[in-house]
Amino acid sequence: MRSTQNRYYQGPVSDHFDGVRFFNPGGGEPKGLADLWKWRTGEKPTPWPESIPLAQVVKPSARVSDLKVTMVGHATMLVQTRGMNILTDPFWSDRASPVQFGGPKRVIKPGIAFQNLPPIDLILLSHCHYDHMDIDTLSRLKAAHDPLVITPLGNDTIIAKTGLRCRVLDWGQSVRIGEMDIHCTPCHHWGARGVSDRSMALWAGFMLETPQDRLLFIGDTGFDQGRPYHHLAKNFGKIRLAMLPIGAYDPRWFMADQHQNPAEAVTGFQILDAQYAIGHHWGTIQLTNEGRNDPKLDLASALAAAQIDPTRFCAMEPADTWSIPA
Repeated sequence: MRSTQNRYYQGPVSDHFDGVRFFNPGGGEPKGLADLWKWRTGEKPTPWPESIPLAQVVKPSARVSDLKVTMVGHATMLVQTRGMNILTDPFWSDRASPVQFGGPKRVIKPGIAFQNLPPIDLILLSHCHYDHMDIDTLSRLKAAHDPLVITPLGNDTIIAKTGLRCRVLDWGQSVRIGEMDIHCTPCHHWGARGVSDRSMALWAGFMLETPQDRLLFIGDTGFDQGRPYHHLAKNFGKIRLAMLPIGAYDPRWFMADQHQNPAEAVTGFQILDAQYAIGHHWGTIQLTNEGRNDPKLDLASALAAAQIDPTRFCAMEPADTWSIPA
């Protein structure tokens, strides 16, 4: 039964909120239970390895004056820029699940051990799916670092139990943190923590704008005819770095409305005319049918087909660190 009341957010009807649920204007909606059953009983997923050995980053820099990104895993990155330390969609738990005895399990350790994190100032939290909103990790970050969270409408209600401070934004809204303006940007996705709260909290990307740079982080998005990208290319100047999802895309008939594939991410990169890009959301937990390394291989093929220098768009592995060229 569909709820007639939103448990996370109460606000006025808008072009992407009907009074109870958020939606993608003019776009597709997530598949229902019948399609989920069809997928789960259809073609078998490509097996992933049980575990992958990893030498974690021993100790990241405490502060960085320019721009450095260290991959933790999945959609979690440590972004260090202009003296600020930022985590995207932090996830250090063993499973992306409401319980730790079942659900998608990580096959590779986080690229940085939690205790070796530098001081964390800010969290960008894109939406409420378990692989992006990990309450246990957020509680640990509150205790160890007490960072500020920037997140779309409704997600603050879900993480209130952690005690973290939140700044909540709708699409098109911004907040200034120091010399950085953080803009909440539309993308094509959805969110839920269970079966009855679908799309009751908003999803979004974030554009980080300083006097020198523009950095984009999108946690999850369908390509949606390029609409998550066209408005950014129009409204912002040159983008130095775009952090784009490239995984969890197979089978396309089920995933296309919510997860872009690597070729679509490359097209988005071209629309943005960004200088560099990082491909994330792959290789840590198996959510869909593709093999563990397929996103990286498909990205390489898409870059070659588009005649783009592969050093400009990297599918980063956990513990990889990249000082982004100026």
